[in-house]
Amino acid sequence: MLVKTFGSAVYGVDAITITVEVSVEGGLPEYFTVGLPDSAVKESMFRIGTAVKQTGYNMPRRKMVINLSPADIRKEGTSYDLPMAIGALAADGQIENEELSKYIIMGELSLDGSILPIKGALPIAIQARKEKFKGFILPKQNAREAAIVNQIDVIGVETLGEVIEFLEGRKAITPTVVDTRAEFANNTENSEYDFSDVKGQENIKRALEIAAAGGHNVILIGPPGAGKTMLAKRFPTILPPLSLNEALETTKIHSVAGKLAKNSSLIYNRPFRAPHHTISDVALVGGGSNPHPGEISLAHNGVLFLDELPEFKRTVLEVMRQPMEERQVTIARSKMSVTYPASFLLMASMNP
Repeated sequence: MLVKTFGSAVYGVDAITITVEVSVEGGLPEYFTVGLPDSAVKESMFRIGTAVKQTGYNMPRRKMVINLSPADIRKEGTSYDLPMAIGALAADGQIENEELSKYIIMGELSLDGSILPIKGALPIAIQARKEKFKGFILPKQNAREAAIVNQIDVIGVETLGEVIEFLEGRKAITPTVVDTRAEFANNTENSEYDFSDVKGQENIKRALEIAAAGGHNVILIGPPGAGKTMLAKRFPTILPPLSLNEALETTKIHSVAGKLAKNSSLIYNRPFRAPHHTISDVALVGGGSNPHPGEISLAHNGVLFLDELPEFKRTVLEVMRQPMEERQVTIARSKMSVTYPASFLLMASMNP
């Protein structure tokens, strides 16, 4: 029997819908996963098998082929566990499959059947709404993040059994709802630091106010203990507050990178990133075999602070030239090219 479930893959700050095709046929009990899966996806059959057994069901005792389509796009990570498990049980006839085509399903399975959080819930929800899916089933920890997107049912779940009961209509789960505008308006002023904490230093405060008003980059030069880092940490609090569109754009990047706190929705304040001077080129601008955003993209719409500027490697500083001019960075690999936004205000400090 052939069954299709739907997941999603994140590339850059956008998502692509992935069809998980599961076929259970006659033959020896062998499991094959195809469609350019990485090691984490191939290992998922061990997690799925144990989780299904702990939930009270059985893995198919026949030949099973799982195809992740489109097959020419590399799939990575553990978030395909849940759609693969649901597809396997539906293809084996153990659960009903009428509702499967209406939902995007994503989540990592623990061995006891509980569901662990995923990365990139926000761009996946945006793509699901664009493609007219009824809802998005995902880990409860990510539900508020995805619920920023309206006109789609965001179903937060905690266990594999809960997903099965919901899809079969045996359990009703209230969709998570977030009033994005109200929540954004109530949280924009919350910040750990405040520029008013700085006493004295009138000249440098005046200079920073001018930099904040004009969007100018800043370098602070002074002896140790003069307050350079203290001023830098408080600098984002005098920048204009994030607009809702900027907040959504920034949240997408942090969601893809897995940097959002559990049960959080939007990023309300301008980001402040302060990488250590031992950082590598790839960690700063982004990259890897399957490119991930670097510090300059995580600082998008905020401040990137380079403390002890002369200690940074020359190559690290050189790779920042083009992103600072173009306000974005394009990372090219042999099979793909990804563009991340990187519009940040650069602050640096050094001793005389």
